[in-house]
Amino acid sequence: MPGEPIAGKPDFVFSVSRSLDGDHRLQMLFAIGAGNAMESFDWGIYATFAVFFAPQFFDSGSSISNILDTFGVFAVGFIARPFGGLLFGWLADLRGRQLSMSLTIGVAAAGSLVIGSSPTHATIGTWAAVILVICRLVQGLAQGGELPSAQTYLSEVAPRQQRGLWSSLLYFSGAIGTMAGILLAAVLSTELTDEQMYDFGWRIPFILGGMFALFALYMRCRMAETEIFTQELAAAKARPGHVSVLNKIWKHPGLLVRVAGITVGVTVVYYVWAISAPAYAISVRGVPATAALWAGVFANLVYLAALVFWGFVSDKIGRKPVLLFGVVSLMVLLHPLNAIVRGQAWQLFTAMTIAMALIACTVSILPAVYAEMFPTAIRATGFGVPYSLVVALFGGTAPYLQTFFADKGIASAFIWYAIAMLAITVATIVCIPETKALDLSGATDRDGASER
Repeated sequence: MPGEPIAGKPDFVFSVSRSLDGDHRLQMLFAIGAGNAMESFDWGIYATFAVFFAPQFFDSGSSISNILDTFGVFAVGFIARPFGGLLFGWLADLRGRQLSMSLTIGVAAAGSLVIGSSPTHATIGTWAAVILVICRLVQGLAQGGELPSAQTYLSEVAPRQQRGLWSSLLYFSGAIGTMAGILLAAVLSTELTDEQMYDFGWRIPFILGGMFALFALYMRCRMAETEIFTQELAAAKARPGHVSVLNKIWKHPGLLVRVAGITVGVTVVYYVWAISAPAYAISVRGVPATAALWAGVFANLVYLAALVFWGFVSDKIGRKPVLLFGVVSLMVLLHPLNAIVRGQAWQLFTAMTIAMALIACTVSILPAVYAEMFPTAIRATGFGVPYSLVVALFGGTAPYLQTFFADKGIASAFIWYAIAMLAITVATIVCIPETKALDLSGATDRDGASER
């Protein structure tokens, strides 16, 4: 029952409400943040270390060809994300957010550990690439379910007047994981020779990531369910008849379209600037590997501060002004930012810092925006399915398309493509209502804030 301790677990494992004291609240936030950071670390190190392990899985004499093959598998991993959003989102709406979050981190840990211990092409031939593809599909499944479950959990326990700030924790912790991957790459490339990096150095982050993910799994298993969900579950049991989660979702097609519209532009620029920019700068623009990785680390430090800042600002002035400022600014600056990077690490740092500070305008508060759109009964699945599908189709393919167009000598074509996707996002944001400080506890039977 809500509010009763679970036998064999610590006292703080109750139905989580917004009245938790400071220590219990920190424990809960740490469990969410640690798990999200580890999944982002496991997911992001693939792109960060792609330049080092690509020759180990693919048999090609061209470095560009190997990078394209590796980013192709990166995109393949996104194929599983919509299924992960559906599976784990459905589980979160049916059985609870905590269970779903625990399962996603466990699956992610398994995928990372297998990649880190996988034999190479020189040992087992094509099977090395097959193992890599399978592991990326497994990680994609977990990644597709992580954000819907975690953002729903966090939004439901956050104070109404601070939901924007709290929601920034998800991408803040995700950025910590991504930055840790880049930092580890910078340290390894500094301490190890190029030959050692290509030989065994690339394995280290995957094994470490898998081990840390297992620790995060332990932390999440000690968490409890949100009070809002337990109330919704009790109310659902009291209602006559049963309506499946999927049937409830299809009653809100407009909300699904709005999630897709907001996501499409943001995910393209996020994956090329926040995830794959150092690898792209190394392989295409000729920036020295170690210097490019350190540039990524320092740019991410600015990004962390920007996430918290914009989350705080959105709680004061609203979600829409912050979203529009970030997206419109990116549309205007994409061409100049791309032109800055010519072969020097300081150029990469400057461009990444500006781009990621603007990306933070959107991603810091999107968890709150999406949660405020949907009723409690479909909050995880309603967001997870369209979001994961769009990220798979547009985010996962963005690094590949960027490298492909650059290899063909038409790098500007990708920039125009990204601007077009951002224009869709702007149009969608204009059409949604302001939802700052919406009471989610009263969202059991409503049609979502944006359809009221």
